Amino acid sequence: MKHKILVIILTICLIASIALSFLPTSQICGVRSGCEAVQNSPYKNTFGIDNGYLGIIAFFILLSLTISHLRTPKRYKKILIFAGVLTGSIIAFFFICLQIFVIKALCTYCLVIDIGIILGLVLIFPTKRKK
Repeated sequence: MKHKILVIILTICLIASIALSFLPTSQICGVRSGCEAVQNSPYKNTFGIDNGYLGIIAFFILLSLTISHLRTPKRYKKILIFAGVLTGSIIAFFFICLQIFVIKALCTYCLVIDIGIILGLVLIFPTKRKK
């Protein structure tokens, strides 16, 4: 069940990443939002690649892997999904800190993506089962 919910979360994150990458920021967030400041900051790119494009690739891979796991569950897929969501959550936490403490502006779509992946981690975090 939790992987089905993860599919929904990852789909929302993928759509938000696509919107941030291909639509003008003022069109999706409004002119006076913090999106402009975040999207025009030096932190918009990682290794010269737009973070939105990296998000599209990462969420597409995670979404495909999660759907594949739902169809044919395998332990290695579960481990890869957890590793991907954990890595994404660490990056998301870093980006949230950048927005709050360095850029001093919040981008709504960025926060949807960041909070979404962190919620995904909380959802699939391994717990000890009672027998």
